[in-house]
Amino acid sequence: MVRILRHWMDQYFSDEEAVYLLVVLLTVGLVIAFLGGMLAPVLAAMVIAYLMQGLVAALERRGMGRMLAVGSVFTLFLGVLIATLVVLLPMVWRQTVLLVRDQLPYFLKSGEAWLRELPSRYPEIVSIEQVDSIVAVIQREVAVVGQGVLTLSLSSIPSLVEVMVFLVLLPLLVFFFLKDKDAIVGWLMRFLPDRRRVLSHVWQEMDGQIANYVRGKAAEIVLVGSVTFVAFMLFGLNYAVLLSVLVGLSVVVPYIGATVVTLPVAAVAYVQFGWSGDFALVMVVYGVIQFIDGNILVPLLFSEAVNLHPVAIITAILLFGGLWGLWGVFFAIPLATLIKAVINAWPGQGDYSVEVSEESVEP
Repeated sequence: MVRILRHWMDQYFSDEEAVYLLVVLLTVGLVIAFLGGMLAPVLAAMVIAYLMQGLVAALERRGMGRMLAVGSVFTLFLGVLIATLVVLLPMVWRQTVLLVRDQLPYFLKSGEAWLRELPSRYPEIVSIEQVDSIVAVIQREVAVVGQGVLTLSLSSIPSLVEVMVFLVLLPLLVFFFLKDKDAIVGWLMRFLPDRRRVLSHVWQEMDGQIANYVRGKAAEIVLVGSVTFVAFMLFGLNYAVLLSVLVGLSVVVPYIGATVVTLPVAAVAYVQFGWSGDFALVMVVYGVIQFIDGNILVPLLFSEAVNLHPVAIITAILLFGGLWGLWGVFFAIPLATLIKAVINAWPGQGDYSVEVSEESVEP
């Protein structure tokens, strides 16, 4: 057993770069795990600045000065942030309250009436006592949710203060990360060893893929949400803003998001139109939007495909979503791709390790 462990250590940790890479990964992981809450504005600003750096570089290639390019991109970021906070979020919140207040009781009554009919239709399978038990459980859960909403509203002042501090710090940090990118990167490089071929290999492999994925995913959210909003408005569908935001965000979770969001879309359309041609038309248009997104928009936006098996994608979504919530879901695929790149580049793995070992042999 000791010999096997020693052979494994010699194979994967004999190269000093493997130790460097392990230390970097552990350090970043520990910082995020234990200090992620306190450093949330810094981490979010780093991600946003990294994503916006591509637009700054594009403006510089067209002859625009560095500071002018940074100022233009930062102004665009501020405009989008203010529009989201002042226009979009209040509309989504208002429609959410209306949906819960007006439509949820109707859904509950309809569901209860449907359950009450089951014993008469299928007396051999469902009994009246079982239906009463199910209805009691549903009513109890709804009461718990209502109490939770009330408690949340009474304890929301500290959260609002934290959100305000976050919104003040985030734009400042984004600006300084964009403005002083070279100085900050140079300072961080001082803590890394001079010999860092593995780190460079991982970074070069991931830089284009992560940037392409996240920017493409953000563009996909905006395009799918906007097209869905226009379609729902043309049909006069209630809660069009809320539903279009949900449909846009659903593209973050492959294989699952579109299926889950179909339920509220179908429920709202059914309550408003019933079993009619308008209901069928809404669902057909919604299906066309999903088809175009999956078969046309995604191949156009993601020029560098993320070569991951669907099982790996679903596992990453469950794992990182459980750890970091919505942010973990959004970055699940880039993080999974990063893990794959680290495994492929690790000394002792594949062709890259052979190249490193051959270069390290003395003549």
